[in-house]
Amino acid sequence: MPQDHTERRVVVTGPPRQSLPHARLRSRGRHPQPSAHYRPRTEIDEQTTLGHTYVRSLMRTQLRAALTVLAVLALLVGPLPLLFAALPGARRLEWAVLGFGLYLPLVLLARWYVRRAERNERDFVRLVEDR
Repeated sequence: MPQDHTERRVVVTGPPRQSLPHARLRSRGRHPQPSAHYRPRTEIDEQTTLGHTYVRSLMRTQLRAALTVLAVLALLVGPLPLLFAALPGARRLEWAVLGFGLYLPLVLLARWYVRRAERNERDFVRLVEDR
């Protein structure tokens, strides 16, 4: 059985690249020089691995803020049924806690979350715009 000694062809794929014209044409000014580095916005627009990493970083920081708010909310509201079960005759206390005691912490928590999310987005835009 004869063996075929020709090399097997392999298809190599990757992101499309711009073809660069001959160096002499570039030196005469017919074609603009490509920039030395890509800006993060370009990386995101072209959906490269680095751009994906930038977006994933923003999503991770937003998720971290949301999970922090969820944990604080669970610690704030979670024990209330146990408290109300331990004090069965204190109906006025229940209404006071639910009506007045929770309102301010929930508003402050929501305000903190919105400010944190906006700051994360502002930092991301500052990174992408390269300022």
